[in-house]
Amino acid sequence: MKLFYCFILMLYLCIQANRISFMKNFRILFLLAAFINFYQCKEKNKTVKSTTQKKEDFKIKIKATKEKEIVKPWDSLNRHNVEAFLTEFGKQNPETKVLIKTDFGNIKILLNKDVPLHRANFIFLTKIKYFNTTVFYRVAKNFVIQGGNSDEMFTQKERNKYGNYLLKPEFRKNRKHKYGALAAAREWKHNPNKLSSPFEFYIVQKKSGAHHLDNEHTVFGQVISGFNTMEKISKVKVGVDEWPVDDIKMTVEILD
Repeated sequence: MKLFYCFILMLYLCIQANRISFMKNFRILFLLAAFINFYQCKEKNKTVKSTTQKKEDFKIKIKATKEKEIVKPWDSLNRHNVEAFLTEFGKQNPETKVLIKTDFGNIKILLNKDVPLHRANFIFLTKIKYFNTTVFYRVAKNFVIQGGNSDEMFTQKERNKYGNYLLKPEFRKNRKHKYGALAAAREWKHNPNKLSSPFEFYIVQKKSGAHHLDNEHTVFGQVISGFNTMEKISKVKVGVDEWPVDDIKMTVEILD
């Protein structure tokens, strides 16, 4: 626009000085108008292009931000984003050792890195203190001790909060149901894909293992100390449903 006003001023001065004829003035004005129109269209296109590019950049940044902050806040986990959430959570939380504390003693467990979803899930539930209101609710003598649930309102509230999501199986040839193996419980009926419960787990207490469960339940950890504690728990008095007469409460904490 500054160029336009300068040109008009020059033209006016020339006319006043009678240096060019009226027809020449008219032609110059016509050419000037065409030039200004072309210049304005070009600038407009640049503006539109620049605005469009900014919008595209903004969309990309939003997408990138969402992917990066997928685990913030932690309560964003739900049945629709399980794999993406736990994959990212696992990258940011690489711990593999946990300690289960009970009145009978402690059980130290090493979580397997080659079952990333189940490992990350157990670490996640430990960090939100889900397990701290749960119990070993099933003691099947000379077979397994099973925990991760209770009658506590908090326990049920936490399960409902995350939508009772499920985990896809992570079977590995080298992860067997040997003595001390930690595995994920699951429903057997109406579960053709063998999806794991994220909340309930069991530890194989039978000395010879429980190998009929291989490739049926995902093994995601192994007891490395506290076998005596496991044996003590296996001897408690239980009801007909294998639920201990006296609750075996637990707390779980991260070691490293």
